[in-house]
Amino acid sequence: MMAEKVTSLQVAEKAGVSQSAVSRVFTPGASVSKKTADKVRKAAEELGYRPNVLARAMVSGKSRIIGLVVAYLENHFYPEALEIFSNTLQEQGYHVLVFMASQTAGNIDKVMDEILDYQVDGIVMASVAMSSDIATRCQQAGVPIVLFNRSQDIEGISSVTSDNHAGGRQVAEFLIAGDHQRIGYIAGWEGASTQRDREAGFREALKEAGVELFAREVGDFHTERARDAGRRMFDVSADQRPDAVFVANDHMALTVMDVIRFELGLRIPEDVSVVGYDDVPPASWPAYNLTTMRQRANLMVAETVSALMEHINNPTTASPKRVAIDGPFILRGSARLPEGWTPKG
Repeated sequence: MMAEKVTSLQVAEKAGVSQSAVSRVFTPGASVSKKTADKVRKAAEELGYRPNVLARAMVSGKSRIIGLVVAYLENHFYPEALEIFSNTLQEQGYHVLVFMASQTAGNIDKVMDEILDYQVDGIVMASVAMSSDIATRCQQAGVPIVLFNRSQDIEGISSVTSDNHAGGRQVAEFLIAGDHQRIGYIAGWEGASTQRDREAGFREALKEAGVELFAREVGDFHTERARDAGRRMFDVSADQRPDAVFVANDHMALTVMDVIRFELGLRIPEDVSVVGYDDVPPASWPAYNLTTMRQRANLMVAETVSALMEHINNPTTASPKRVAIDGPFILRGSARLPEGWTPKG
């Protein structure tokens, strides 16, 4: 038999305080003395009381829940970012509710009703496309949205990314300085602003140096498609094969490195230099030792949470902002190091 739930009134009687005092103790940010809080928490622990967060949300109109929408967790960058989001928002008195959705805007339309049904106080969309209709619906519901690691030209929406254009430029400058003659590129999902901006910066720097892109494939930020892209690009004769490749993120780059070395028997960096983007934890493993552009996950999350809290706390005066954070170039052993070359940042 299950025991009956302990009520806040029972806690108040045991602690010798009012019921409203119990409510304040378990309400983030509410004013209450340490003495009262200690008495209430002691009584609650002895009675096995747990506050009804959902009931409190119905009364206050605040759920203290942030909806985090992610397209996939296969990429090591996102589990790391999710952990940082969870810890950072907990410090603000909020909790994260994770929703999975595909990269395309059409799929997000299908899950948005569910997200709003949870009465979330705000939404973070991580590398997920959204439509202007979604933005309008959320604005009408009074639920602010911040895009993380993605930007879109939608009025009133804040976004936080790394400076993908500058990062792409720096990769090109590095490979050109290394005297590579046949430079390839493996793209991510072409509907993503991160993919678009990284490639634009990369191509821009190549063009300024008078270098043409030698080969291009699409890996869609997906393991199997990246593996196929690597095979198409490198399972060719030596004169048709790039001597360097920029892969649009580390998740794909690690897969491409496996194809180059273990399927095709080529050496890295002697035969092919490989550069990625993100600096996920496996990039530093000796097995990969991947040269890459780092995304500063801590700073990106901090800026995202800051923008979201501004919109939640000041809904009528908060202005949308677009933040692009510089990242350092991480030199390791997967690419030939140009003599005297120094990374920016």
